[in-house]
Amino acid sequence: MTLTEEEIKRLLRIRKTVMQMLKDRGYFVGDFEIKMTREQFESKYGNNMKREDLVINKTKRNDSSDQIYVFFPEEAKVGVKTMKTYTNRMKSENVFRAILVVQQNLTPFARTCINEISTKFHLEVFQEAELLVNIKEHVLVPEHQVLSNEEKKTLLERYTVKETQVRITLTIDF
Repeated sequence: MTLTEEEIKRLLRIRKTVMQMLKDRGYFVGDFEIKMTREQFESKYGNNMKREDLVINKTKRNDSSDQIYVFFPEEAKVGVKTMKTYTNRMKSENVFRAILVVQQNLTPFARTCINEISTKFHLEVFQEAELLVNIKEHVLVPEHQVLSNEEKKTLLERYTVKETQVRITLTIDF
C-alpha cells in the first residue's frame, strides 16, 4: 500500500525526532540523518515506501556492542505476532534494546508480552503522535544533564528535599 503525501511528511518528522532522541542518548547519528530533506527521504526509501522500510539500527558512540533498533510496524494496532518477530530478530543479532513507533497502540496481549520479556530486552513504545515534535526543543523544557553524585547531593541539600521526592531520570537512557 502506497503512503499518502501527508503520511510521508508525517513519517519524516517522526524519523527526525527519533534520530535526535538517539543522538541525545549517545548513539552514532550523523547530522545529515537529522537534517534529511523530504526529497532525500523519498529518494532513500522510494515512492512506495512502507513503515517497515524505516527500521533503524544504531550503535553507541562509546560501545559498539551496545546497539538499538527502532521498528515502525505496519499494522495500526501491534499484536504479539509482530512482537515475536522483532524479538527474534533482536535475539539473532544480539541486540537487547529497541524502540517501537506504533501508529495507535499495542494490543493488551502485546503489552503483556513486553512485560514478560523485560528481563532480556528493553523495549520502549511510542505512538507516532508523540514523536511529531521533539519536546526537548520547546522553550519551556530546561536543558537536561547528568549529575555527579556530589552535584546530586548539593542539589538535594539546596532545595531541602529527599531523593525520593525528586523525579530521577535513569542514566541508562543517556
